[in-house]
Amino acid sequence: MIVDAGRERIPLRSRNAVDVGALVRRLDLVLLLAAGALVGYGLWAVSGITRFDVSGDPSYFVVRQAIAAALGVAGLALAIAIPPSLYRRHWRVVYGTALTLMVVVYAFAEAVRGSKRWIDIGPLQFQPSEFGKLLFVLAIAGFLAERHRQLGQLQTVLSAIALGVAPMLLVFLQPDLGTALVYTAALAAVLFVAGTRWLHLALLAVLAVTLVLGVVWILPSAGIEVLKPYQTARLTGFTNPDADPAGLTYNVQQSITAVGAGGLEGRGVIEASQTRFDYLPEHATDFVFASFAEQRGFFGASILLLLYLLVVWRGLRVVTVAGDLYGAVVAGGIVFAFLFQVFVNVGMTMGIAPVTGIPLPFVTVGGSSMVANLFAVGILQAIHARGREADILRR
Repeated sequence: MIVDAGRERIPLRSRNAVDVGALVRRLDLVLLLAAGALVGYGLWAVSGITRFDVSGDPSYFVVRQAIAAALGVAGLALAIAIPPSLYRRHWRVVYGTALTLMVVVYAFAEAVRGSKRWIDIGPLQFQPSEFGKLLFVLAIAGFLAERHRQLGQLQTVLSAIALGVAPMLLVFLQPDLGTALVYTAALAAVLFVAGTRWLHLALLAVLAVTLVLGVVWILPSAGIEVLKPYQTARLTGFTNPDADPAGLTYNVQQSITAVGAGGLEGRGVIEASQTRFDYLPEHATDFVFASFAEQRGFFGASILLLLYLLVVWRGLRVVTVAGDLYGAVVAGGIVFAFLFQVFVNVGMTMGIAPVTGIPLPFVTVGGSSMVANLFAVGILQAIHARGREADILRR
């Protein structure tokens, strides 16, 4: 098949090649390089943090993390190729897929430490809620884009919140309080970028605070416990860090010790006793930043945080160059959810945020998180490329 191009008749295959080349040229190279640097830096961090975790196989975790990164790169390329308008048109399907993933967890996942979060697929573990974050943002943004003429109405905002509550509640009941909070942060960002009135946002903030007080204080006072005992213990440890150093706040105290022990240049992999001898629990997952700070010190941790800042900056730039409301809202939701995860994870290692189990993007050991984050970068690139294309056409 060929297409007419004035005096020449150019094969359709050649035209598609030109389109792909133009798409690649419109990518945000800085964002791409920053994400690549984070992946490489994260693998280096994991190689040191987990070196003594598996006897006889120091590369056990880093090899698996590298495989997940390779899958994530493939997902990134796929996400770039998919036009964001496809998600917008089929947001109901995207939303239904997100709910299905959450329900599948209850049907097939085995309980691990009292939580149902992971599905075993052969030798791999799949955590649906990590991918659900993206689907959640894509779906709610699609609903808001469809109702863009009614964004000033409280009914539209409440409808968006109602759509968001179902997946958030399913994640919360796994139980996974940390990921549920990420969903909440993403919903708030989506509503803000979409142009929700300040009065409506204020009312929602009051509602959110009331809900938190009800779950944490009012309902327990009436004998109704909503949170699991370990979740209540974590909140108690955050509000009163000196309450029980050998029990409730042991993890946080060890984490703070690890961060401080790193000093400016770090203690290195061999001398990092908090990490090497397991004084710091969950040093490759929840408290991975503390382990990295102990091994690589202030300078190493600062480089990691600067890379995160670079990704956030370029992500916010995607919001400004998006070709339509949908792209801007999706980019805003993805970037704020990413920033929220970094802030809470780093904060909880230093005692300035409650321990919630939120992973540190590109560093925490876990294939689902790695693949989902790289796919999110691909979506940002897709929005950027199509936005630049629309800008060129307008000129």
